[in-house]
Amino acid sequence: MFKKILVANRGEIALRIQRACRELGIKAVMVYSEADKEAKYVKLAEEAVCIGPAASSLSYLNMPAIISAAEVTDAEAIHPGYGFLSENADFAERVEKSGFQFIGPTPESIRIMGDKVSAKQAMIRAGVPCVPGSEGELPDDPVQIRRIAKSVGYPVIIKAAGGGGGRGMRVVHTEAALVNAVQMTKAEAGAAFGNPAVYMEKFLQNPRHIEIQILADKFKNAVYLGERDCSMQRRHQKVIEEAPAPGIARKLIEKIGERCVAACKKIGYRGAGTFEFLFENGEFYFIEMNTRVQVEHPVTEWVTGVDIVKTQIMVAAGEKLPFTQRQIQIRGHAIECRINAEDPFKFTPSPGRVTSWHMPGGPGVRVDSHVYNNYFVPPNYDSMIGKLIVHGDTREQALARMQTALNETVIEGINTNVPLHRELMVDAKFMQGGTNIHYLEHWLSQHKR
Repeated sequence: MFKKILVANRGEIALRIQRACRELGIKAVMVYSEADKEAKYVKLAEEAVCIGPAASSLSYLNMPAIISAAEVTDAEAIHPGYGFLSENADFAERVEKSGFQFIGPTPESIRIMGDKVSAKQAMIRAGVPCVPGSEGELPDDPVQIRRIAKSVGYPVIIKAAGGGGGRGMRVVHTEAALVNAVQMTKAEAGAAFGNPAVYMEKFLQNPRHIEIQILADKFKNAVYLGERDCSMQRRHQKVIEEAPAPGIARKLIEKIGERCVAACKKIGYRGAGTFEFLFENGEFYFIEMNTRVQVEHPVTEWVTGVDIVKTQIMVAAGEKLPFTQRQIQIRGHAIECRINAEDPFKFTPSPGRVTSWHMPGGPGVRVDSHVYNNYFVPPNYDSMIGKLIVHGDTREQALARMQTALNETVIEGINTNVPLHRELMVDAKFMQGGTNIHYLEHWLSQHKR
């Protein structure tokens, strides 16, 4: 096992990894930008290194600074968390060439699965069902593009091969709009991701967003930890996640889970990963794989009892998975609300000083947050400031616990989306379960403030 790990991230995930290290008896080195010097995990750190100014391009995305911090503190491994450099194959490669262990998949796996075109081709080879679409990158010839769209059938969605986080995609309903949409998406993809390649998929009308969490070791052992429903989204950004997914037969989950495990073994995957699917009319369609721990991992941890972050560290240290598929049992129901520093209905960011911070407690309540009373939320990063997660024996109990927890939550000095969550938790359709990925956008259009 490692003696010292450098945590190359910020916010709640940095604190989450720091806690996992403590439980394993590992020293955690925290890196931070000048804007994050007052963060809770920095104050709690045994060692902390400032890696640059507030701008993430000069700090959390600064590969030489992070590797230098690992060198000067004698760390053995680097945990990238999520976002920033977590799915950057070049970073993973530089970490390993510098003599450190990257806590995640191999650079080769990240490259294959990070490019949506090669990921889709790998999944087709592994027998994982995919959304109908172009077999690879779209050609430049407008005639060929129109031919592909006609065979797939309108509406179609144009996606950036190197995209992510809900960016780099455009829905096209008619042939007249097609070629222009492809050119615009290519230009955006080149600017945002440094890769202008795009591909085409059938745009499913009312799907749900279901994902399968997997864990794998270097000995080709792999398991899936059930599924999560992440359909409550706004602009492709998840707002609420839950596990298990309401109303989907276990046999269907088992079948797709086994295929994901088989795909991991086929590509020699190591670490934590998530297969993301659209689910419509009883069918799963693969859309992408996240080669990192995800924001919503706590709901899976709660229903399975598996500590995903600790397991990530253990398999990176060369250990075997400490459990088999047969030992994974789904117990009860968990729901997560992402708490963002933003206007709850206009979604404008709301950085600033937190003048009052009171988080809920009680049975089945977990709060993952780096925020505290008098903390200053910097304007430089993503607006998420924490996650509120509840667990119950049933979905009904979990909903009741979340309603109570949200009503107990007090955050003053900045705006947050807690009022939005309070309304959604008593929404009849959401309470019923099984809403599709467009439901929240529709709900917001009906509840304008």
